[in-house]
Amino acid sequence: MVRIVHPGTRPGADGVPPHLLQRAPAPHGGVRRLARSGAAFTAITQIGTETAVLIYFREDIVRIVSAWFRSLTDKSMRSDHDAQMGWLVIVGSIPIGVLGVTLKDQIEGPFRDLRLIATTLIVMGVVLGVADRLAARDEIGGRHRAIRERKTLKDLGVRDGLIYGVCQAMALIPGVSRSGATISGGLLMGYTREAAARYSFLLAIPAVLASGAYELKDAGEGTSPGARRSSRRSSPSPSATPSSRGS
Repeated sequence: MVRIVHPGTRPGADGVPPHLLQRAPAPHGGVRRLARSGAAFTAITQIGTETAVLIYFREDIVRIVSAWFRSLTDKSMRSDHDAQMGWLVIVGSIPIGVLGVTLKDQIEGPFRDLRLIATTLIVMGVVLGVADRLAARDEIGGRHRAIRERKTLKDLGVRDGLIYGVCQAMALIPGVSRSGATISGGLLMGYTREAAARYSFLLAIPAVLASGAYELKDAGEGTSPGARRSSRRSSPSPSATPSSRGS
């Protein structure tokens, strides 16, 4: 049986135990370093899934980027939907950028506790199920319930873009699916399934590529920034090193 993984989802929901990524435990704070390695592994693998998103949405991306750049010099283009979408992707990327930098040490360490991952997986599953059920009820209606019109991307504004961004930032907690959180947020705000999914995947592009490229750079250097900080803290200072003059 072939398992289909939707583009943009987090592999293993970020719950791959870090020790499975190494052959043997590393000494001197190895557990912390392995947790950081797990964070880097997850970020880098996201580049692969995001490539699928780039291919699928290539026409939308070219159109949005082109309209956004033209709107910088042509005021008449600022009311164009594609140009506005470019700005909304930027606005929605702010929360995860700020929180990702601020909480980097927590993300690479305490947040990767398997108990926390298990809890967030269960909670996100319930939230996604409830959000989808509400959307289906509005779109299909019922015996005693009229069909309710839901919002499209043309109704998306700065406020909703920021709320989408906050939902995306929840994915900094391992076990929270980025696409699951943003799509659920969109459905709960009253957007159609198509609109919620489309903006979710477009919103992922800057955040996922930036995170993956950053971790890929550090992986190429042989260690992550967190591991370097840990190494500096654990290494003895020159003053604590015994003098070898008398030897």
